Amino acid sequence: MAVNRNFRVCPSTGLSYHEPAEKLMRWNAVAAVVSLLVGGVLAVLIVLTRWQAVHLLPPDWFYLLLTAHGLDMLVFWIIFFEIAVLYFCASTLLRCRLAAPNWAWAGFWLMIVGALVNNVAVFRGDSSVMFTSYVPMGAHPAFYLGLILFAVGALIACFVFLGTLAVAKSEKTYHGSVPLVTFGAITAAIIAIFTIASGAIILIPTFLWSVGLIGHIDSLMYRTVWWAFGHSSQQINVAAHVSVWYAIAAIVFGAKPMSEKVSRTAFLLYILFLQLASAHHLLADPGLTSHWKIFNTSYAMYLAVLASMVHGLTVPGAIEVAQRQKGYNKGLFEWLRKAPWGNPSFSAMFISLIGFGFLGGISGVMMGTEQLNLIIHNTIYVPGHFHATVVIGTTLAFMGLTYFLIPTLFRRELMFPGMAKWQPYVFGLGMAGFSLFMMGAGTLGVPRRHWDITFAGNPLAYDGWAGGTAWLMIAAMAICGLLATVGGAMYLLITVGSVFLGKRIATPDFAYVKARDGVAPTMKPVEVAFEAHGSNIGTAGFVAPGTFVLALVFLLSFVLYYFVNWKYLSTVWPLS
Repeated sequence: MAVNRNFRVCPSTGLSYHEPAEKLMRWNAVAAVVSLLVGGVLAVLIVLTRWQAVHLLPPDWFYLLLTAHGLDMLVFWIIFFEIAVLYFCASTLLRCRLAAPNWAWAGFWLMIVGALVNNVAVFRGDSSVMFTSYVPMGAHPAFYLGLILFAVGALIACFVFLGTLAVAKSEKTYHGSVPLVTFGAITAAIIAIFTIASGAIILIPTFLWSVGLIGHIDSLMYRTVWWAFGHSSQQINVAAHVSVWYAIAAIVFGAKPMSEKVSRTAFLLYILFLQLASAHHLLADPGLTSHWKIFNTSYAMYLAVLASMVHGLTVPGAIEVAQRQKGYNKGLFEWLRKAPWGNPSFSAMFISLIGFGFLGGISGVMMGTEQLNLIIHNTIYVPGHFHATVVIGTTLAFMGLTYFLIPTLFRRELMFPGMAKWQPYVFGLGMAGFSLFMMGAGTLGVPRRHWDITFAGNPLAYDGWAGGTAWLMIAAMAICGLLATVGGAMYLLITVGSVFLGKRIATPDFAYVKARDGVAPTMKPVEVAFEAHGSNIGTAGFVAPGTFVLALVFLLSFVLYYFVNWKYLSTVWPLS
């Protein structure tokens, strides 16, 4: 039975915000941006150290800041923002009250405490174990405790999200299937639960080891189980940012999925196979069987890649169909040329899609091939790949969504609108160059984990990089990295300025309404675009020829790069 709750209806979009959900979305988003600020400052110092000609930091500070940067960016910034996205996809899109707000707040404060405890443990100077924290390297017990507290808080948030779905179903606040964006968020939540469980399995024993209650942690066991947490946490990001792609397509264009059945099937493939991509971190480990490696790097990986390729086709395809319906029908690409490139939500989303597909996706398939993995394993190619996926793909998509949420969720006018138009280009293109040059240097063999790529001061010092192509690539990587940090600073300035100093947008006050009535009497275009479109299933085949051509370009790029790397591999065969 529906009960009385506080709702606010956004007059411009028709989206309804439940008061507790709205506050939680705001606080999670703010915590995310603070984490991004800390990680971004650290990124500048790390880039200036990686730049061999500058080499800013000494080794101890480099590893300390690299540890903090990895955790603040890969865990705290992204997961705080993803929790806000989950609440938006459940409470707001389904127009229902948030389940168990008190539990949601408990989860949030656990995440805050966990993030603070972990950062304090790192900055005190005795927990520089990197993001991976491989044993037998040991960190201060607070390092592991902070991650555990954060994970428990995130798990509570996932259960609140699932409970909100049950509330919406029980109180009949939507009809038919949940919207595709919400379906994608469900996928992210399911992967998150698997990820957090994997983290608990390994981090709790490691915490007990750090305080002396367990005598030994097997290194191979740790690596195998930890990557079920470490890499799968990035698969939450993939499901979340793909959902954001669909959301922005609906917001900006009123675009409907080309085939909801196909898109939902692709999300299901994520649940079944995406976490298995963790295997590419373990392909050089001797303790795992060839059968396991072959299964993970062939059949399982191909189905996960298929899912991403489906989304990479259907999102721009939906935009093309919407644009052509508006009359942009000249040639293959008028729909794309006439897209609102000055709208930062759209430009951030589209650069995210292209960067994730061409840079992150293609390089990920190459890394996930057992034989090819040998030539780039533990080189600087690896962080080049995940900056293409997590930063260009996830972070840029979240930035695009922020520009929609500032006026609708925070009820503030966007400050510096001219800067906002350019921000996705500065950040996206800078990070694309950063990732490309890093992968190029890794292909040439530049090591991943060492403070000094020349190994200066060591018995096996190597100065072969100096003045060579790899040296130049590292310099170009650093310059592009600094450009990306400028783009990140632009985002922080726009976001923080708008939220705290932007002109308040007048909206109706909260009113007590029943859950089933907590929506605008007539839906606005944005809200209609989020609805499930069952009748649209399978009806938009070749009405997107431009997208089909772009897909062929992607396929050609993939094939060429894949076989170029087999050529690189052939050059090391004589070593056997």
